[in-house]
Amino acid sequence: MYDQAEKLRDRLSKQQKQGKTIAVVSGKGGVGKSNTALNFSLELQRAGKRVLLFDLDVGMGNIDILIGNDAKYTIANLFNEFIPLHDIIELGPLDLSYVAGGTSLNEFICLDEQKLNYFYEQYNKIVKKYDYILFDLGAGVSQGSMSFILASDECFVVTTPEPTALTDAYSMIKHIFLKQSKMPISIIMNRCSNSKEGNQLLDKFNQVINQFLQQDIKKLGMLPNDQTVSKAVIRQTPYVIYDQYAAISRAMKQIVSNFLQQSDRVNEIKRLSFIERLKNYLTTR
Repeated sequence: MYDQAEKLRDRLSKQQKQGKTIAVVSGKGGVGKSNTALNFSLELQRAGKRVLLFDLDVGMGNIDILIGNDAKYTIANLFNEFIPLHDIIELGPLDLSYVAGGTSLNEFICLDEQKLNYFYEQYNKIVKKYDYILFDLGAGVSQGSMSFILASDECFVVTTPEPTALTDAYSMIKHIFLKQSKMPISIIMNRCSNSKEGNQLLDKFNQVINQFLQQDIKKLGMLPNDQTVSKAVIRQTPYVIYDQYAAISRAMKQIVSNFLQQSDRVNEIKRLSFIERLKNYLTTR
């Protein structure tokens, strides 16, 4: 009887809706990826969604700096000291939940089985509390980051109009599609001179992806080159909080609105959970 009850509880637990996972990446550094991930998360939170943001930018975690909060713990404390994930989660503006990055994150791909199992166990304890879980991953491609990208439900690629940034973004997307041809990928064009330029670049970039990779990506939106960003960074305040009426804040609000509308139209496909997919990728790398 006890075994049957346990199996029933386990089955019901698996049927409950789990937070949608989004990997936020860039082909190269310096394109505003982490700031975009943070402000996107805050606008989702403002829209009434429960959001958890993981700072997994290898060796360069800075979400807590952008928020202006000295985090008590980082993700490294979970792996190195087995501190429960619940205790590591911090609350930022608008009650955004986030996990600060650690300088020893470069050791992530070398974690032993015990530490990985602890992460799986801790993640499964909190996953149902959130509507969206975002992973801010390091620029470029590494074994560890690619595992998180492929295990996620979808991927955002942040780039800018600079030719090097666009070239690296294309390479990143090509690499992802080679590994997972059905991965939903959305593009965010940051630091555009104006909306016309941004939308033209999004269209052109999508045409290139379609022509050479025979794939389509979602054009999630553009963000203008706005001095509000640097002012907000200096104040250690996310720009959607610093000035919600600034051009970039209004653009981010539109991007989140586009995202939520697209998500509502998409029929969710039954897939393995994030942890089950992550286990598969980490064990076969």
